[in-house]
Order: sequence, then structure tokens, then C-alpha cells
Amino acid sequence: MANFPQEFIWGAATSSYQIEGAATIDGRGQSIWDTFSKTPGKVANGDTGDVANDHYHRYLEDIALMKELGLKSYRFSFAWPRMFPNGDGVREERGFAFYDRLINALLDAGIEPLATLYHWDLPQALEDKGGWTNRDIVKSFADYSTAVVEHFGDRVKKWTPINEPWVVSWLGYGIGIHAPGVKDRRAAFAAAHHTVLAHVASTKAMRAVRSDILTGPVLNQANSIADDPNEPIQKHALDIADAHQNRFWMDAFMKGSYPQILLDEYGDELTSVIKPGDLESATIKNDFIGINYYFDNFIHPSLGGANQWHSIAGLFGLDIDETAPGPLTDMGWPLTPSGLTKLLVRWHKEYGSALPDLYITENGVAYDEGISEDGKCHDQRRIDYLQSHLSAVADAIAQGSPVKGYYEWSLMDNFEWALGYEKRFGIVHVDFETQKRTIKDSGYWYRDQIATNGKGI
Repeated sequence: MANFPQEFIWGAATSSYQIEGAATIDGRGQSIWDTFSKTPGKVANGDTGDVANDHYHRYLEDIALMKELGLKSYRFSFAWPRMFPNGDGVREERGFAFYDRLINALLDAGIEPLATLYHWDLPQALEDKGGWTNRDIVKSFADYSTAVVEHFGDRVKKWTPINEPWVVSWLGYGIGIHAPGVKDRRAAFAAAHHTVLAHVASTKAMRAVRSDILTGPVLNQANSIADDPNEPIQKHALDIADAHQNRFWMDAFMKGSYPQILLDEYGDELTSVIKPGDLESATIKNDFIGINYYFDNFIHPSLGGANQWHSIAGLFGLDIDETAPGPLTDMGWPLTPSGLTKLLVRWHKEYGSALPDLYITENGVAYDEGISEDGKCHDQRRIDYLQSHLSAVADAIAQGSPVKGYYEWSLMDNFEWALGYEKRFGIVHVDFETQKRTIKDSGYWYRDQIATNGKGI
């Protein structure tokens, strides 16, 4: 039987562009995802987030669902262009008012908000100036952070600046399958470095406003597994994969450095954007670290080129194949719950008492079980996934890892970025034609775990 701490936080997560809709009302500005999703061929079926889950109008209904599920906390993101349409200092008060209503309703329901300042919907006006490749983004993000915490910091006590900076940089600017769709390794390194600086600047800005808040990064992480970890090509690929996805941000925040292998391999592509003092400042103390985990990566000898839609092996010049073994989720991802334990225990062993509290800020699975004739959604595979991954979290806690909470991804089926509405991650089913919400079997299962603090895991 799993043992979770008495104060363990049970939550679920969403993000603004994926659920809010209301893309053109109340003064909201255009984001890079508005632009990207309306570019032919970029998103499956030509889907956009224009309506999404219509959460902007249905937030009270959605909070009622959260309360029915017994959520202790809800992780959401602010839409930067809803409050600052052009990413400058000109406010849109109707955007601030929406989040006032949302946060107040969460608190009235007894649900703690965990707020993310940036979950990928950059104001298009800032991207027109270079976006995350332009160092000016650091000041823009700090100014935005100040304004948001000044307004909401009396009610929101936990903050994360940037969701998954690896995705921001490498999928957005490296292989271009996410907005803004840039395909350039040098640009991706610049964006990655600027997310480190922006995290520091945002953290300092927020703490200057309020000393009573808690802040930390949210990092998507994965282990890499090779057929033969001692074979030179695969061993090299393992080191590169771990360096660019895991150690880049962990080393920056915990050690004030970047992995040496990246500096050796890519040289000026990375070092050209680093200025004196940049990395020394990165060791600003974080109150927690959020980890988003879905699956581990697999590395094999090359079979003629990497062939997964999300592969970045070619971008790093790695002569490997990354095909994952089955069974696979609807995303084509393998099932590797033990990898979550491995990551959590790794950081505990590596950093010991210097490691801040950890939260699993995203974990979940895409399976497309629809509504049955009985009007319910029977998604046993998702229950099995959550059971195995929560058991993995419990194993890590038993080994001393300081995990203090778990946020299931996602509360609801929603817009899954470049894959549109084809992939369903929610524990609540959404009919995107009618906007009807239906709690899935997995949602009720998760409710029972919350009620018993995971005694059924």
C-alpha cells in the first residue's frame, strides 16, 4: 500500500490556450498559437483554440467539476495576451477581471490555485521582435510578472514562471512543430538560455512585490534508455539527450552552469548568447521544482533516421533511431512508470538537502475512450496509467524524495497543440460540439484516491 504525506496536494492541471477559447473578445491580443494554428498544415485538421473548451464562459461549471472531484489544488496558466495584448505595458482590464473571477471562485470552492505565468501563448507582437530568441524578452517577462503578482499575489501564493522551457525552446524554435514554428538549432539554444534568465528575472520581480509567495520552475523531464549504453554512438546520444532535456535547466538552477558536453559539441551556438554573470544569477533559490513526466526516451542504432514526430535526434546530429517499444499511448509514447521513480530519486540523491520540494506538475495519458451507450466514459487504461505512475511517486517518496504533490494532466480533454482535438488527456470528457462535460471513470477513481490520500494505490 502506498503511503503519501498527510499534507500531500492532489490536483489537476490545464493551460490557457488549450481551454479558454474567447480568442477575440474582451480585448485579448493575438498569441503565437493563434498565428500558428491558422497557418495551413501546422495543426491537425486545421484546429485552433478559438473556442476550445469555452472555459472563459464556463469556468464556474468547470470549478464545480473540480469540487466534485475533490481537488485540493488547480494548476492553471494566465494568458499573457489576454492581460497585455501586445506584450507591452498597456493593460487590458477585462483580462485581469476574468482571472479575478476565476481565482475568487476557486478560493470560494476551497481549491488552492497554482498559477503559471507562461504556458506558451506568447503575444505575437513580442514574437515579431524575435520572441524568446531576443534577450529583450527577459525584461518584458519580468515586467509582466510584476504586474500579475501585484494584482493577484494577495490570493495566489504559489507561482511558476515558465512551463516546460525545453518545449518552448526546442519544439518551438528547434524543430518547429510548436509555435512559432522556427527550425534552427542556434535559435533554440538562444531561446533556452533566455528562459533561464527569464525565470530568474521573473522570480526576483515577483518576490520584490510579495515576500510571502512560493516560486519554482516547471521542467519536463525524461530518462533515456539505450539498447547498449556502452556502445559509443548510443552512449554519446544518451549524454546529449540528458544534457539538453534534464541537466540544462537543473544544472543552471542548482549549479550555475550548463552541461559541458553541450558547450563542447555546439560551442558558439550556445556560448554566443551567454553574458558574464548570467549563469551565476541562475542559482537563485527556488522554493520548489515542478516536474512534468510522461514517458522515457529510447535510443537505438540508426535504422535510417529518427522517425517519431517529436524526434530531435537529427537536430543534434545524432545518428540514432528513437522508435519506442509498445504498447503505446495515443500519442505514440511508451509506458514507463518506473522512469518517474528513477528521476525523482536521482535528484534527491544528487542534491540531497539542497533540493527543494518537488511537485509532479503534470502526468497523464492520451486515450480516446468515448461516451458509451450508458452515457459514461469507461477508460480503464487511463486508470491503469494513473495507478502505476502514482505508485511510482509513492516509491520515490519511500526512498526519500521530497515529493509534496501531484497534478494530473489534464482536468479536461482539450486542444492538444499541433495535434488539435485528436488526443484526449482529460479525466473529464468534453464533447467539443456541445461543450458537454462528463466525468470519466478515471475521474471518479482519482476522486477516491484524493478522498483516501492514495490508500487505494
